[in-house]
Amino acid sequence: MVDGPDFVRSLRNAGFDFFTGVPCSLVKGVIATLEERSGYIAETREDAAIGLAAGAYMAGKQPVVIMQNSGLGVCLNALSSLSLIYTLPCLLLITWRGYQGKDAPEHVIMGKILPDLLSALEIPYHVLEAESIEKSIVWAASTLKQTSCPTALVLPPGVIT
Repeated sequence: MVDGPDFVRSLRNAGFDFFTGVPCSLVKGVIATLEERSGYIAETREDAAIGLAAGAYMAGKQPVVIMQNSGLGVCLNALSSLSLIYTLPCLLLITWRGYQGKDAPEHVIMGKILPDLLSALEIPYHVLEAESIEKSIVWAASTLKQTSCPTALVLPPGVIT
């Protein structure tokens, strides 16, 4: 497992410098670390966070949007009609609620379709594993630079403390 401060350090080392999103308990250590350093803008909706990330990118930042996979459903239109069409890159850190069918009932369907949904949107993604987090973050930063489009890191339960 990796703790929140180490994960944030890895993101910052890869050049990510703007953080927004909607909280999830799977990344509470990440969000707490960002909040301690005045580096997180909380949003109430994921589509609004996508809009903030687009503006941050246009201002020269490298944004990260944190959300649950259910939030991906909320921001499909913002991604497809803003970020993807106008090639506005941001890293989507998506917590994988309903992973392997285990979670509260409201998370199971989105948990099951998450990889297919990202593929349908043609958003490249990696599923994070504790032993290769650094490598996945470097991959995401490189992919964002190459494609100028959103890229996702999908976080199953138990990878970040």
